[in-house]
Amino acid sequence: MTVIGGGLAGCEAVRRLARYGLKVDLYEMKPVRFSPAHTSSHLAELVCSNSLRSDDPTSAVGLLKEEMRRLGSLVMEAAARTRVPAGRALAVDRERFAAWITALVESLPGVRVIRREMAELNLAETSVLATGPLTSPAMSETISRLVGSEHLYFYDAIAPIVTAESVDMTCVFVGSRYEDPGQGDYLNCPMTKEEYQRFYQALLEGEKVAGRDFEQPRFFEGCLPIEVMAERGPQTLVFGPLKPVGLVDPRTGRRPYAVVQLRKENNAGTLYNMVGFQTRLKRPAQDRIFRLIPGLEQAEFVRYGSIHRNTFINGPAHLNRFLQLRRFPSLFLAGQITGVEGYVESAAMGLLAGENAARLVQGRPLVNPPSTTAHGALVSHLIDSTPKNFQPMNVNFGLMPPAPKSVPKKHRPGFYAERALADLEAWLNEVDYER
Repeated sequence: MTVIGGGLAGCEAVRRLARYGLKVDLYEMKPVRFSPAHTSSHLAELVCSNSLRSDDPTSAVGLLKEEMRRLGSLVMEAAARTRVPAGRALAVDRERFAAWITALVESLPGVRVIRREMAELNLAETSVLATGPLTSPAMSETISRLVGSEHLYFYDAIAPIVTAESVDMTCVFVGSRYEDPGQGDYLNCPMTKEEYQRFYQALLEGEKVAGRDFEQPRFFEGCLPIEVMAERGPQTLVFGPLKPVGLVDPRTGRRPYAVVQLRKENNAGTLYNMVGFQTRLKRPAQDRIFRLIPGLEQAEFVRYGSIHRNTFINGPAHLNRFLQLRRFPSLFLAGQITGVEGYVESAAMGLLAGENAARLVQGRPLVNPPSTTAHGALVSHLIDSTPKNFQPMNVNFGLMPPAPKSVPKKHRPGFYAERALADLEAWLNEVDYER
């Protein structure tokens, strides 16, 4: 077996194949070649954020995580071992997370990790392609030839990281929204109306990195650059990433006009990620504008925000429900290149692609989880959407069959989660899934 790409999806696929005793060659181009966003030679490097988002099982992404745990997910196991405090979110120490996965994958029986770039595909053998949203130009050309059309693409932006010691703690307060018991994992930079207006105006005027002439920016709605949101109106940020709802400044006893939240980037608490501050501002502009935020006047940026092109397949036009290319069923796709968005969603597609690749080699029936599950709902999005308007999607309850009208709105998340897990367990028993 061949797996190309050592990100979250590729590592999940390798682990799945190894469970069935198959020999696997995992090709990873780092450190021979790095994408514009990667810096570590580890497998499963997290680029945009250290957060895997909500861990509440009655949220869609929390449900997806619980399903992955029941499917024997490598990523969920690694996250449990390397998590850092982040309120209701599941966040990890990025370095430890990637190092742990790298060590485990390299130790799997029958698995070889080969460090070189793959530019071609051998369609005579069963393979899993998990090159991710930053697929190399050479492999992109190969995929384009296979699907007979150009990839769709969008821009993804990365948020800055600051050192904890450079944050002025006399200006910020610790806490999470609504003062949940045991919370308080965020640093909150409160802003008055005047401070926000000054910041907002500077954001609009900040110099931005220009895209190349032949590229048309198509931003994913769930990861919009902060300045793109600002361009939609002066209140967009106040109702978005800077919303003060559920936060009270203990020094004033009042809710601030706007709040910038900082989330721990590592277990040591030495680094903080600026939540929701994905940006395409040039570095000098970031230095100047983000220091207008109370508490960050002397901030030390260990990573600036940046922007890169993400590549993905038009799933409804080219994939079947088992994540195979329709024209070339020996090739399975996994991760963000399929058209899902997010770390967790990418890893989930790696699980399914690895399972079905193993079954194809073994001559067993291929499988697809019920659409009532989070996994099945994502696959349905990839294959049942209108090709003309297809865009990447995070998992959400809107992708699932609707709840009966008799279920009150406030109880629907719980209904979706309960139904999904019951249907998943029944499916796992039916298809003889190796856990």
